[in-house]
Order: sequence, then structure tokens, then C-alpha cells
Amino acid sequence: MDHLKQSCYELSLPVTEKSNPISRDIDRAHSKQMVQILKRCDAEIFEKERNHDPFYQRLYSLPVIQTMVDVAKRVEIILRDPEESLIVLSGCGTSGRIAFLLVTSFNEMLNAQRQKQICSYIIAGGDRALLTSQEAPEDDPGLGARTLEKVCAGKKHVLFIGISCGMSAPFVAGQLDFCLNHLDIFTPVLLGFNPVHMARSELMQDCSFHFKDVAERMAAEQRHKKAYVLNPVLGAEAISGSSRMKGGSATKIILETVLLAGHEAAFRDKMMTPEYMSAWISASEMVYDTTYSRSDEIAALIHKAGESLQMKAHVYYLGWKTLGIIGMTDASECIPTYGADFGDIRGFINNGFSEMKNKEGDLSYLGPEFIIGHKDFVDTILQSLSQNDMILFLFTVNDDLNEVTVLANQLRQRTSNLHAIAHDLEKFTIPETVCHMFETVLNITWPFSSAKDNSVVMRQHWELSTKLCLNAISTGAHVLKGKVYMNYMIDLRVTNSKLYRRAINILQRFTGCSKTECESALLRAVYSTDDLTEDMTRADVHTHTDAANTRERVVPTALVMIQSGCTHAEAQRHLDCHAVIRDAVSACLNSSKTRALWTEHTIK
Repeated sequence: MDHLKQSCYELSLPVTEKSNPISRDIDRAHSKQMVQILKRCDAEIFEKERNHDPFYQRLYSLPVIQTMVDVAKRVEIILRDPEESLIVLSGCGTSGRIAFLLVTSFNEMLNAQRQKQICSYIIAGGDRALLTSQEAPEDDPGLGARTLEKVCAGKKHVLFIGISCGMSAPFVAGQLDFCLNHLDIFTPVLLGFNPVHMARSELMQDCSFHFKDVAERMAAEQRHKKAYVLNPVLGAEAISGSSRMKGGSATKIILETVLLAGHEAAFRDKMMTPEYMSAWISASEMVYDTTYSRSDEIAALIHKAGESLQMKAHVYYLGWKTLGIIGMTDASECIPTYGADFGDIRGFINNGFSEMKNKEGDLSYLGPEFIIGHKDFVDTILQSLSQNDMILFLFTVNDDLNEVTVLANQLRQRTSNLHAIAHDLEKFTIPETVCHMFETVLNITWPFSSAKDNSVVMRQHWELSTKLCLNAISTGAHVLKGKVYMNYMIDLRVTNSKLYRRAINILQRFTGCSKTECESALLRAVYSTDDLTEDMTRADVHTHTDAANTRERVVPTALVMIQSGCTHAEAQRHLDCHAVIRDAVSACLNSSKTRALWTEHTIK
């Protein structure tokens, strides 16, 4: 598909699904170039308005800041009168994991100050979705509404914040619709990163409305301050559609700002003004600047992680406290994003589920994906470690450094491939004896004044910084492994309607073929056949995604079949011969051209 056609096709896509021109050739970049590409893409989160287009407001735009002020005032009201009141944060995938992190941290802060814990989180698929991909529930708006109703039973005042980066998740749409039908109790807030007119307009499962309907109703109620839409545009993701990156970071920045501003107003009588909100966002921009000032160290970690994945070895994150949660979140997102295996990148946290503090408690009985403690790592993985496996420690100067040293010593008996991301403060630095345990240390020192003023804010800064680093490392490692085609996550798992639609979009972009042709090729790959039956073509998307869940390399296989006109079996053979997907497609195109030239010569 030529560049002009691709550009025209891009115009019809929502911002969150577009391809970012900055990262167009990230699959051909080396690790240092990748960090610069990701740095430029992340900078777009904080980009100021270029014009006054009301459809493309930025994070610093006054209407966005004012909406944050209005939502923070609702937080303040609930904190001042917590009886029979609740704040609920809800989302799917990354959005739900960020909701969990913010809610547990905020409740912990309230508890430490002997205040009522008034926050709750919902994630589509329940707590198992905190660690594994549970994407089918995302497609069920009725399930979303029922879950919210159950969580809020008996409450008289609820501030509900539904997070959907692409403004597309049916689970969240069902919850927002439920709120809009009960405005006497609920104040709903929609957080996403597309203009309202770009919200998803396909009908949802067992539902008479679509996400765009709900977003428009929310915007109408905002005029009466009964509902709010927070939707700054961040620019396209570095890896097309991968909202775990900028979308997840901006979600964290915005909601932390709103919750803490409401808390400061309720308990410290701070005035909430647009300037006050902007200052909080500027503090997050400082975190971005500080983190990317260590670009060389980030690049070195990308290179190491890429080497491990290329050798079919593993990357393990061993984190302390909330940095452990950040690590587990990053690892879990690689499976649906890159079609990665569960063991490729894994996260572990000190003290396991007792440190997580999730609603459903210890989930280790559910299987190996839920074995998450450092002790579990030592018991189940240590003996099988090889020199090719990369281990990355995540800790701060406030964590138990003796515990860090003991664990590092244990691991050094098996491998020297030990690395660390460590945060300390100007007046409290991590001892050299600890740093010497690691082959590479990304050591970020933060101003002491920040911690002195507010230790909660300091912890949030460390979390955001670690998230930016790990997003870069896992993205770069999968790029080096060949899992990305240009800047598209082409080997994504097609496990729900959003990803099914994205898969067809990707095929259209790279082939120039019609939606019907691309969907047909996708279904041939899903059902491993060259001859689709009527039952297959007439089945609903839910049936297709159920079948796709057990298939590997669905989108690459469909792409190769379209590009080369080959059979399903031939496409699989091409992919078996080339680890890098762009190479497999090039080989197919070359063989197709050779075949065409030979046919033309024979006819002549």
C-alpha cells in the first residue's frame, strides 16, 4: 500500500488508532534510536495547544484543566461527607490496572491519616485481569453495568470515573449508561483520549446503543455539571493502538492529580484553581524530563532485554511495593500486544499478593501466571535461570535494601545478567555496595524537597518514571525480536471486538484491499482454512474471537496470504522461516513477483 493511500486511510481513524509518523521506522532502529523515538512520542502528552480547535484539546488546554478542577471538587465533596458515598474508578486492561493502582494507593493514604477509605476499583474480568489478559468481558456492556450496580449498592452519592483510552470499551459504556439513567446518585466521568465525535460507533453486544451515543449524552449533561468528559488528545501511540503507553501514563497523571487535589482541598483547605492543576501536570512533565535524561541507560536495558528475547530466553522484573505492581502490569500487557508467550517477560513483587492488596486476595491457586512473589521466583525459577535470562530489579531508597542485597546475592550464584532501576534522593542515596550488585544500574536521583513536601507524590513520581522505563524496555525488546511491523503491533492476539476491528484495520492499511477481503483473510487465519464455510462467515465477532484466542500469528498469517496470494499452509511456512515479520512479508512479495515474472515470461 503506497504512502498516499495509507495517509488517506489514516484520516478516517480515531487518534488513538492512528500511526505516529515519529515512530514509522521503529522496527529498523537500534536501541539508542528507539529511546529517542519514544521520548519524542511521550513528549506529545505535554504538548501545548497549536491552535484553538475545540475537537483537539491538549492536556494543558484550559477546558481540560477546568474539567479536572470540577471533578476534583466532586472528590472534595465526597471526602468531606464520606458516609454512604463512594468514588469508583473502572476500566479494561491497562485502564483497569491503573484504576487498581490509584485506588489502593489512595485508600492506603486515607487509612494512614485515619480517614474513611472511600475508593473502589473495577476491572473487566475481575482481579485475574490485573495479571492476565481477560479481554472477552470488555465486550459486555451489561456485565459492566451489573458490576457497578453491585459495587455501589446502598450508596447515595457516587463519583464514577470510567476509563476507556480509545473511547470504545463496551464494558465501560454500559457503566456510563447506567450512571446517566441514575443521575440522582451518580456523577459519571468519562476519561479517554479521542474527541467525542471519534468515539466508537458500532453497536455493542446485546445493546441498542454504541459508545458514541453515551459520549454525546455525557457531553450534553456536562453543560449542566451532571456529568464530565475528560478527553485531551495525546497524539498517536508510538506503537499504533498500544494505549498501555501514552494512554496509561496520561490516565495516571490526570487521575492522581484530581484525587490528590480533592484531598488537599478537603483536608488542607487548598484552593483548587486552573493554575494549581497545571502545576501538578508540570510536576509530571518534570518526571518525564528526568527519566529521559537517562536515555543511554534505558537504551542499554532495551539492548539487554532484546538479546534475551532474541535468544528465546526470558526477562524477569523483580519489584518492591508499587514498583512491583508497575512491573507486573508492564509484563502482563506484552501478551495481547505482541502475541508474546506468558514466560517471555514476567513480573514479581515482594510478599506476593499480601503486598498487592487486591480485593480478591491470593489468586495463586489459579495457575502459574498468578505465582508472583519473590519467594515464588526463588522456589520455581531460580534453578532454571540461564546466563541469557535478564533480571531487572525495581526499587527505591525507601525499600528494604538489605532484602534487595540478599536476593541479588542469591541470583548472582546463577547468573551475572542482573540489572536495576533504582530511585533515590539527593540526601538519601543508595549505597555503592548495593549498586555494585548489578551489571547495569539506571539510578535516578530526585530532589529531596519533593519527598519532604509529600512522600505520596514522590512515590507516584517513582511509579511514573518506572512505567516510562519499562514501557520503553518491553517495547524495544519486542521490536528487536521482530514482533513489530513498521510501528504496528502486527502479532496482536485477536481476543475481543476492539482487537478484531484493529486487526482488519491493519490488514487494510498494508494491503489496500477492501474491508471484506481483509476480514475474509483474517477469518481464514483464525479458522486455519482456505475454504470458509457459511457457518464461519455468518458467525458473530464473539465466536471469531473465541476461536482466535487459541491461534498463533493470526494477523501476520492473514497479511502474508493477502500479499502473496498463497494458501494458509504456505503463509505459515513463510513465517516459520523468518522470525522478523517484515522479512517474512518481503520474502512473500519477492516470491510473488518472481512467480509473476516467470508466468509472464512463459506466456511470451
